[in-house]
Amino acid sequence: MTNEEYKQLSIKEFTKAAGRYEGNHAGVYEMCKKDYPDIFKELEKEAFIDLLDAGCGPAPMISLLSEKYPDKYYTGLDLTPAMIEQAKKKNIPHAVFVIGDCENFPFDDNSFNVIICSMSFHHYPNPQAFFNSVKRCLRPNGRLILRDVTSDNKFLVWLMKTFEMPLANLCGHGDFQVPTRDVVYKCCKKAGLKVEKFEIRKGMRLHCVVRKEGDSK
Repeated sequence: MTNEEYKQLSIKEFTKAAGRYEGNHAGVYEMCKKDYPDIFKELEKEAFIDLLDAGCGPAPMISLLSEKYPDKYYTGLDLTPAMIEQAKKKNIPHAVFVIGDCENFPFDDNSFNVIICSMSFHHYPNPQAFFNSVKRCLRPNGRLILRDVTSDNKFLVWLMKTFEMPLANLCGHGDFQVPTRDVVYKCCKKAGLKVEKFEIRKGMRLHCVVRKEGDSK
């Protein structure tokens, strides 16, 4: 498939999932909730004003963040119009939701103190384009908190790429790549970003913090 075909597959998948994503019958999407506590802990380490959730879905993270940090400003970006529609229905204070591509952020340079991306990155056919957008739209000294599923086991990654992802595609999922350590470090280096933390936590969970270095003034 072409990159655009992968994206259209993701839109089709998440259009179907939009209404049940946060319900009691979310299925595989239920696993996304496991990322929330670790993202919260990371955010607590530094003050922020403006936050972008890349691949926000129906805005479960922004909903929770708005309750804890009601004075902050939030932007949610998602490729699937049905997800943005669900997010807007929540009427979250200080939050705007935009239909758009996480490989080409539709925002001005230096717009955000922090960007979060949870269980969305593996859908991006061009990971370099995503990190380039992160570099452009983060303010100096801003950071990206990235969560996904990965492994340092090369055989396991090969199995995921060779069997699991093609099967997922046949089942209507837009999964494209395994966000390996090598992919993240290479893309960040090329984009001019610094990887401050790359951990594989329980459940094969990638927990990564990436910094845009520079004067924070």
